[in-house]
Amino acid sequence: MRKRTKPGSRSRAAKDPRVTPTSPSRVPALERPLSRPLKAYASDPSGGRLLGNQMTMSIRYEEVDPGPVIRDVYAWNAVAVVDYDATNRVYYDPVDLDDPRVMIRGGLDPLESDPRFHQQMVYAVATDTIQHFEAALGRRIHWRRSGRDRVGRTPDTESIFTLNLFPHAMVAANAFYSPKAHGILFGYFRADESNQGRNLPGQIVYTCLSHDIIVHEMTHAIIDGIRGHFMEQTNPDVAAFHEAFADIVALFRHFSHEEAILHTIQRTSGALFQAQLAPAVAVPPGGVASITAQSGSQNPLIELAQQFGEATGRGKGLRSALATLPNSDDIKTTFECHARGAILVSAIFDAFFTIYVQRTADLFRIYRSGGATASAEIPVSLARALAEQASRTAELFFTVCVRALDYCPPVDITFGDFLRAVVTSDFDLHPDDEAGLRDAFMQAFRVRGIVPEGSDFFTDVSVAWPRAQGYPPVPNLSFGDPNGLTRGQQDACRKTLQTYLDEPEIRQRIGFDPDRPVSVPSFHPIFRINQDGSMRTDMVVEATQTRDAAFDPDNPALGSFPLRGGATLIISKPELAEVRRKERSQERTDFGLIRYVIAKHLHGEVGTRREARQRAHYLGLGLAEGSDPARFQIDFALTHGGF
Repeated sequence: MRKRTKPGSRSRAAKDPRVTPTSPSRVPALERPLSRPLKAYASDPSGGRLLGNQMTMSIRYEEVDPGPVIRDVYAWNAVAVVDYDATNRVYYDPVDLDDPRVMIRGGLDPLESDPRFHQQMVYAVATDTIQHFEAALGRRIHWRRSGRDRVGRTPDTESIFTLNLFPHAMVAANAFYSPKAHGILFGYFRADESNQGRNLPGQIVYTCLSHDIIVHEMTHAIIDGIRGHFMEQTNPDVAAFHEAFADIVALFRHFSHEEAILHTIQRTSGALFQAQLAPAVAVPPGGVASITAQSGSQNPLIELAQQFGEATGRGKGLRSALATLPNSDDIKTTFECHARGAILVSAIFDAFFTIYVQRTADLFRIYRSGGATASAEIPVSLARALAEQASRTAELFFTVCVRALDYCPPVDITFGDFLRAVVTSDFDLHPDDEAGLRDAFMQAFRVRGIVPEGSDFFTDVSVAWPRAQGYPPVPNLSFGDPNGLTRGQQDACRKTLQTYLDEPEIRQRIGFDPDRPVSVPSFHPIFRINQDGSMRTDMVVEATQTRDAAFDPDNPALGSFPLRGGATLIISKPELAEVRRKERSQERTDFGLIRYVIAKHLHGEVGTRREARQRAHYLGLGLAEGSDPARFQIDFALTHGGF
């Protein structure tokens, strides 16, 4: 029997000097969490609880105030959820993600009728999208910055330092990125009364609850921060590229949802590119479907924004990864930005599924060597292996496409430029293309009539931008660290780059107009891993020039438009052996080596051709009328009207 301790006396353990309370100074400090779990829809509310549609996302931890609003005002890519309904002139109560009742549940449960969950989902998906872009680029991103003068000052009215997210901005079947609003506006609307799909007739549909729409709009904002001049619709490909790239990012995010991939693989026998899923129960020969299980359905992996598309009477998703069949005529006759963008989307996913088929061919051979037929239902073990390959391939393609943004010219982007950028970025980091990735891209683009300008042959070596030769080093250049450059380093880099680009010899080699000033809209250090596992440190620099071009050279009174030229410079930090050699000879070691100069010129034959093309495009859009310089920019409110 245990002996009781008399009141007021100490127990034996308290008297034992070997048993003492832990000193507060010896208790480890609680560290800042690395991630925050939050619940969201994997697709949209129409998916219900099936296929893992209600999932928990692990996003980067940030200290937030109710909204959520990122507390760090100096963050490179801060976001703030501002839930103001302009139609009804009302603010909704903001969600407090640090409320213990919310934190212990890993975020609020998905609920269409709760505005606080809407706020949570917008914040979670937006943050997740930022994380994936930064991982692919090898650097931090920031939002739009306006034109800087030579000392680096930025007008705050045009720059975006915190991206505002408005979950219930207006009553409209629309959602769009607006630089003027410094954010993204999500609308809500009532579903079609007669052809509403998996919605109630007339029910409210919230675009802020569509994973695809949030990612799509975030991608517009991110591209605007990376390449500001891509908002100037200088040719038919520019607006189409913006729409296509946003769709590509949203569609590749589907392949991170494991349960949806498994379900689709089993319903397509591994052919993920099929538009229709096989019914759960086969229809007898000569019969018709009498129950829902005997009806097929759309492939959710290649359909974009299914609830929105069905609610607006389309009977299917808003757009598809394989909306256009391979042909070389559409690119010559299709100019509406979404339809033209669908050509680029189909080319990317053609290449993606080609590599997926190649990577999984051996798995199917092994499986069928046991006597299984092509139409047999595949076992779960094979489905999981196929799902893993699909997910890994999607992540690879997403990374390659995002990295290609840094290898694009800074102005007047075309689909052919993007193909060259994709090939160059992959060639730069992975010279050995054992999987045939670059060839898959090139063939998928070729059959759709997308060919690069300025390439002599249709091989990856010729399509890739040529390596720079003979440029002197850029002296006194600081590359910072993966977290970015300090304000002092930014000012020093800007002065260094401006001085370098003002040298007459450098201007001539790059192809700049010697009589016009050169501006440096952006420069970013990037940190990536080479094929051999070594670290590579580069800097991506935009340098641009501008001149006014008349809408009608014979009638200057008609007005003019800005014609821009420029170059993207990829500058590499020298290897350690080169730095040590410089140290021994007592030379400067803080310099950069120019590896690529990706240019679009203002003068010469190329400049003349670009000017004529841009003039014809602007006149076709009716932009000669008016005096607002913003009319040359993409207006996503109009572009996305009804999507």
